[in-house]
Amino acid sequence: MHKDLAGLEAPGCDLPQTRRGHERRLALLLSANALFLERGFDAVSLDDIVHHAGGSKASIYKYFGNKVGLFTAICDYRREIFLEGICVPFKPGKDQLKGYLTSTLITFSRHITDPEHIAFMRLVIEQSQKNPEVALYLHEQGPKRIQQAIASALSRTAEQGQIVCPDPMYSAMMYFGILRNFEWQIIMGLQQQFSEQEIIEYIQYCVERFLDGHRQI
Repeated sequence: MHKDLAGLEAPGCDLPQTRRGHERRLALLLSANALFLERGFDAVSLDDIVHHAGGSKASIYKYFGNKVGLFTAICDYRREIFLEGICVPFKPGKDQLKGYLTSTLITFSRHITDPEHIAFMRLVIEQSQKNPEVALYLHEQGPKRIQQAIASALSRTAEQGQIVCPDPMYSAMMYFGILRNFEWQIIMGLQQQFSEQEIIEYIQYCVERFLDGHRQI
């Protein structure tokens, strides 16, 4: 985890060239991550991060540009961890589409129930309202990437004549809508009404209906 964090590059900023520089950059990332989750983005100053991590504000400007750049770098790391197991390339001839779609949603459902992910998503939603550029960047690198992975699987299966899918991206958006209600309940802090097994059964049911809509009549 820490090694991956140290290697994240902020656009337009420098990556450290020495071990000490990597350690300083890593300390700033870890401290900012912890403080943002604990207090919220607006309540944390650059001085707070420096006091927690050590070093100086000059290092933040050098490696991240500013506080938003630091936040974006953390989002990049957390996004890659979240997408692991979700944006898995579909392999025609090896993977069955039904199993691929089902396992993707099951993995997605487990990721969105992680307490730290929930806390960070609330933070992301709050900041997205204040910074449209950050919102667009996070959407392009997160939800859109996931949708494109599913759209690719649908398109390749359609090319083989196994399903009918004239607009794979629209279908991918519909597919992820299967868990939208659960996701918003979790983010809004509503009590979970279903067990993990019930969610799996719901996913299996919805994937069946989803594929029914893409079969030749």
